[in-house]
Amino acid sequence: MEQKNITGYEKEYETKDHPSIKGLQIIEGKNNFPISWLNQQGYCEYQLYLEYMKGIETKPTRAMTQGSRIHEELEDIFKQDATPSTFEDAVEASKQTATMSRECFVVAPKYGIRGYIDEIWMKPEEIVIIDDKPGRTPYESTMNQVRAYCLAYKDMTGDERKIKGALRERGTDNLFWIEVFTPEVEKSIKFTIERMHGLFEGTKPFIATKNPKKCRSCRFKNDCEHSK
Repeated sequence: MEQKNITGYEKEYETKDHPSIKGLQIIEGKNNFPISWLNQQGYCEYQLYLEYMKGIETKPTRAMTQGSRIHEELEDIFKQDATPSTFEDAVEASKQTATMSRECFVVAPKYGIRGYIDEIWMKPEEIVIIDDKPGRTPYESTMNQVRAYCLAYKDMTGDERKIKGALRERGTDNLFWIEVFTPEVEKSIKFTIERMHGLFEGTKPFIATKNPKKCRSCRFKNDCEHSK
């Protein structure tokens, strides 16, 4: 596959920071949250409240630090042989020749989501969107994260090729979960995204996990009234 380093986008959006929720942006007049928050939402919604609405700061975990380091190393290696390209040109070129890119930014103002895809394979017959995770267990939260990347990519491009979402064991070639982005999957992730927006708009409550194991390992446990 040809390697394309996405360096720009033809379309620009009006963007500003949300006045009270850290990390939330307002893009084209609509709240817009990072897709990675779906992973956190699946672990414990109350983490979102503590970190982004109350503004509680904690030190990154060892797993977070290690993950960031590996991402940076892979990105540096990729850029050495990649050809600079706009997002739109890379998508169009892939209809004839298979291409791949890393850290590909996608944004869907319509759905209020944005994020960076770890790796994307754009082939003439299909699109494969890959998110790297530690371990080999496909949790609902990590699957939802990939599904949202698929939704954002589809909304940005209108691409009619088959889209697949995949989870890969970090630092390996092992795709341990892969799923076709069907209309049913699309409907499901839209529902979850709408719940997220309800949390930030105050129309839905943040629900804390009832799993004591999650509480014991949570980096917010000293600041959480629900900690078990």
